[in-house]
Amino acid sequence: MDKTPVVDCLQFANWSEEVFREMRAGGVHAVHATIIYHGTFRDMVRGVEEWNGWFQAFPELIFPGRTGDDIRTALAEDRTAIFFGCQNPSPLEDDIGLVEICHALGVRFLQLTYNNQSLCGSGWYEPRDGGITNFGREVIREMNRTGIAIDMSHAGERTTLEAITLSERPVTVTHANPRFWRDELRNVSDDVIAALADSSGMLGFSLYSHHLKGGSACTLEEFCTMVARVADRYGAGMLGIGSDLCQGRPDSAVQWMRDGRWRKTLPGGDEAVKAQFPEPTSWFSSNKDFPGIARGLRDIGFSETEVCGIMGANWQRFYDGAFGGQPE
Repeated sequence: MDKTPVVDCLQFANWSEEVFREMRAGGVHAVHATIIYHGTFRDMVRGVEEWNGWFQAFPELIFPGRTGDDIRTALAEDRTAIFFGCQNPSPLEDDIGLVEICHALGVRFLQLTYNNQSLCGSGWYEPRDGGITNFGREVIREMNRTGIAIDMSHAGERTTLEAITLSERPVTVTHANPRFWRDELRNVSDDVIAALADSSGMLGFSLYSHHLKGGSACTLEEFCTMVARVADRYGAGMLGIGSDLCQGRPDSAVQWMRDGRWRKTLPGGDEAVKAQFPEPTSWFSSNKDFPGIARGLRDIGFSETEVCGIMGANWQRFYDGAFGGQPE
């Protein structure tokens, strides 16, 4: 077959030349990179500024991604296209006009919630899921218009299903696994996966150990068997990888991811007290490990076309339809 792309639709690595070279060693052509978890619009701009410095320093390795065609450019030039994403709508503050400005600055993914209640909807961590808010409806409409993909990875079930229904463009859960395999609320239900499949959306499988059955002891065969089960139920064409790779980040980063500025003191017994990253699996700890996942998928029985799709071609098709232009 012709050369096909490898796409990872969620990373928050401790960015460096070493990480960028590992992207090339692993044949990764596109990465959706988180530039903010909690913070204001200006905080997000600082993330863009940081990446502009990386682009200037290492143009032979990375460049800013804006459309699906940039994945094709990366494939042809043996580089990696970096697509900006916000894991929280907080950079929008309460100003609908900032959606278009975020798009102009290169943001191509935005989560409507990050664990907690936001101005747009309810996160999975909330005791009550109130669904999409009035502001959330306006944000969805504006994201559809400008071409920013709606990511529901940290949202509650009702909020997620309502977003899928309201959006004129396909919606994604970039980094999660099926709850039938690893039963935790952060993973997604059959109802959510079915709704994504029915609307041409995408599910990106997470390689973060907390999302895996058996945690860091999960084997590649077990992971690929799970992928096969999802493909049997919903089709392989809506599946990809969203590794949630946090390579090299200190434990203080996960503390910030969970607590931001919203929690002053940690209640006794709360999971966040541990505030540490889990050990990675033996088969995935950096971008260099993507070829092993492809081999695992082949070994479990996926066709070459299906493997190419899951490793990146499905994401490329999603990117083609998600960014820019008007929704069909």
